[in-house]
Amino acid sequence: MTTDSAFDDDRTASDFDDDFEPFDIEGAPDLPAERYLDRELSWLAFNKRVLELAEDPTLPVLERANFLAIFASNLDEFFMVRVAGLKRRIITGLAVPTNVGRSPVDVLSDISKQAHELQNRHAAVYQDLVKPALAEGGIQVVTFDSLGADARDHLRDYFSSQIFPVLMPLAVDPAHPFPYISGLSLNLSVRVRNSRTGRQEFARVKVPQMLPRFVRVDPTESIENARYITLEDLIANHLGDLFPGMEILEHHVFRVTRNEDVEVEEDETENLIKALEKELLRRRFGPPIRLEVSDDMDDVTLGLLVRELDVTEQEVYRLPAPLDLGGLFDLSRLDRPELHYPTHVPVTAAQLQPSDSNLRADIFKAVSRRDVLLHHPYESFATSVQAFLEQAAADPDVLAIKQTLYRTSGDSPIVEALIDAAESGKQVLALVEIKARFDEQANITWARKLEKAGVHVVYGLVGLKTHCKLALVIRQEKGTLRHYSHIGTGNYNPKTSRIYEDLGLLTADDQVGKDLTRLFNELSGYAIEKKFKRLLVAPLHLRKGLLKLIANEIANAKAGKPAGIRVKVNSIVDEAIIDALYRASNAGVKVEVWVRGICSLRPGVPGLSENITVRSILGRYLEHSRIFSVVNGGDPQIYIGSADMMHRNLDRRVEALVRLTDPGHIADVSANFDRAMDDRTSSWHLEGDGTWTRHAVDESGRPLEDLQSSLMAEIGPRSRSGLRR
Repeated sequence: MTTDSAFDDDRTASDFDDDFEPFDIEGAPDLPAERYLDRELSWLAFNKRVLELAEDPTLPVLERANFLAIFASNLDEFFMVRVAGLKRRIITGLAVPTNVGRSPVDVLSDISKQAHELQNRHAAVYQDLVKPALAEGGIQVVTFDSLGADARDHLRDYFSSQIFPVLMPLAVDPAHPFPYISGLSLNLSVRVRNSRTGRQEFARVKVPQMLPRFVRVDPTESIENARYITLEDLIANHLGDLFPGMEILEHHVFRVTRNEDVEVEEDETENLIKALEKELLRRRFGPPIRLEVSDDMDDVTLGLLVRELDVTEQEVYRLPAPLDLGGLFDLSRLDRPELHYPTHVPVTAAQLQPSDSNLRADIFKAVSRRDVLLHHPYESFATSVQAFLEQAAADPDVLAIKQTLYRTSGDSPIVEALIDAAESGKQVLALVEIKARFDEQANITWARKLEKAGVHVVYGLVGLKTHCKLALVIRQEKGTLRHYSHIGTGNYNPKTSRIYEDLGLLTADDQVGKDLTRLFNELSGYAIEKKFKRLLVAPLHLRKGLLKLIANEIANAKAGKPAGIRVKVNSIVDEAIIDALYRASNAGVKVEVWVRGICSLRPGVPGLSENITVRSILGRYLEHSRIFSVVNGGDPQIYIGSADMMHRNLDRRVEALVRLTDPGHIADVSANFDRAMDDRTSSWHLEGDGTWTRHAVDESGRPLEDLQSSLMAEIGPRSRSGLRR
């Protein structure tokens, strides 16, 4: 095992707090004022990278359709949360400057300009690139007008039997006020004329969200050559059934995005679940922040919508039909294997493979021999983390299980394992974060189900979200208690574990177990614990611990010792961390940042960040692991965990990073980072002005290495042969 030269033997990770003052980012006279990229515009740049994957003709066409849907879903959430937050700050008078010192009003203006450009590009990619490619693959998205009589007759029957009964046309007149338009719903605006009075009326028809967005024109057609029509097109062509005796003058599609961020005022005298449930009800009625309309909408209808919804011209997005390309998720799930990525089946980690193929591996025995570093989705979540908890629930020698739950799946075997453990008499503690954004209601449901089974359910600390990914099992072995721990970078969610790239450590190390015991005591009780040995924990000392590690690299560089810093995160925004990396660069420390989403750091700027390189990798899997690595004078230290380099993670969440100690694990993580930063690997490169450039082919036009594909090809055979370090 490597030695921990960053700490003396009698010091703990939390001792960082006692003797280290963070860099003064307020003063920072040696760093230029304009040293950060705007976080909101950086997020839009991330979604643009997603869109570039949809534009890539080398990818399977249903995967390109999936990336179009991901782009749309991402942008919806961006408006519901980030844009809504900026608007709220303006409306409430709390218009404090953004991270680049600009007013929210100016940032909203830039967001609007870029979002309009991106949404128009998004629509064009569908119409001009993906839709024709789908047709070449035998998936034709057609219009009702283009169909022959037989197809129309079949669809009319389908409409009458399956769609018409659930539609609810709502008139707008003196007796019927303008209806509430729910967020993200797809709607038809209809103007009709009364044939008897000649009076024009307006009505709204909501497109049912529970029905398939793309309707098969003829189910007898071969799936290899099938036609589909959008649900709203089918409804629009049968409006006469909804308004008999009326003349249909105009019909158009529109969609509203509302502020759906939840802010719970945590009063210690009020039940948190009840407070959150009340806030979730209010979420449905948040103010509109975006109005999308089909580009053929007439001015009279648009004027009515703008007036009734109280939106500005800046918040109106005119787009070609179909709106809401998130509906492409339906098409992307079609059973056409040749139009998808090749199937990948995760392998069982080498150390967890049973000695007999007919037996199940003993997870406790395997972990007691040596720490296991898991790499999902290349290595199976089901045969590692899930099996660990299921075995713990069934093992009579297990006395207690403690776990955090941030997001999990609807039919979670993890939750079922905790319930089984509690029902068998074990002590079970589940820390359920019911404030996990957009999973609040699901987590409330899980929490109540766990409580009914006898699980001790807690909701963390007042004012903080619990985002760390921790599981602790206490097992009695030969008259003594032994700790088995899992610390991960991703959620305990079997479904997302198949598409999110994450790392996880399974260990029987007694010190890690004691660290987790103390941390769980803090989360479930009133302890204020700082004595952690192998963990760095937010919000008390994670940022200061990382700054101390960076300062140590600066000192090593100045002393002529080996120095270097590597950071892999979803987002990096925190000014103190960024400024420390700038200072490290100026001291000659090589800094490499691997980021999926937002990056407010400017790399490669003379006098500021010449020694900083930033790369981004997007692809089949969502890069989700967080890594913080330092060269440490030749004795490398690597931490993995749940924290991004953002204010919310470092200041307002409970996060945990664990230090790896197995030399093989350190080598594996380092080698993977080497490949990610290699110019021969396909990735996006960030410039100092905020521009991201994709590097996917070499100078001769040959494709660069796809990191994820390479890992899929290598980890499987390596695990099967037991060659994992």
